[in-house]
Amino acid sequence: MTEHPGLGAMLAWLLDHRKLTAQELTERAGLTADEVRAVLVGETPTEVLLRRLAPALGFQSVDLFILSGRAVPEDLAPLEAAAAQWAASTVTDAVRLPAAGRCELLKLIRSLPQEERRFSFAPKPPVPLTGGPGAWVISMLQYRNLNWTGMARVLAFVTPTYLSAATYGVIASGRNELTPRLVTDFAALLGIDARELALLTGISLREVPPPPSPEAADAAALLWEARRLTAGQARSVSEVARSLREDSPGG
Repeated sequence: MTEHPGLGAMLAWLLDHRKLTAQELTERAGLTADEVRAVLVGETPTEVLLRRLAPALGFQSVDLFILSGRAVPEDLAPLEAAAAQWAASTVTDAVRLPAAGRCELLKLIRSLPQEERRFSFAPKPPVPLTGGPGAWVISMLQYRNLNWTGMARVLAFVTPTYLSAATYGVIASGRNELTPRLVTDFAALLGIDARELALLTGISLREVPPPPSPEAADAAALLWEARRLTAGQARSVSEVARSLREDSPGG
């Protein structure tokens, strides 16, 4: 297991990479200088502080909780784990649509009413938050309602990465190390800058990766927005995605 460097070290790396001062981050996050300084020197951040730091850094709050080794609060988890069976099919159909079709799907997801949470979210199989960089990125994908099979399908359609479902479990366990290719492709699906994800996971990129394709960027947005859907809503969206694909030229 890789020893966790601590959020303070990660935050210092990000500030240095972005040429951002601690004072500038303080102002963006609406925190005091003492609060930011405390994190930088290694104090455990509070839940409130993590929620404020995330948007100031351009991260999703759930990702910052995972990167810091903290349990994700339930209100930041996907609404219903059963929706995972539809998430992958929606994305794999969507990426074969023209940009207008992907935009239509995204608008549909955002227009659906927000239902109340009825179940606690528990990723299956569970990934230990302290399991190292592989566990962090797999956990981030799980909190986008992708199980291992879903990861295998979506990564194969959206990126050059083609792995078996079981391999994602091996990556999560730390028995398969992350590679520059994996980090770049995971970053595209997570909507995170590949250079920063490489920095945070301790992977050296041999060259600056190109920006993600429009299809990958839209896939990341679709996955993120679909987290708020029930299984029934997710199934309806998946059916629309399939219908749009079949009606599109070459569908």
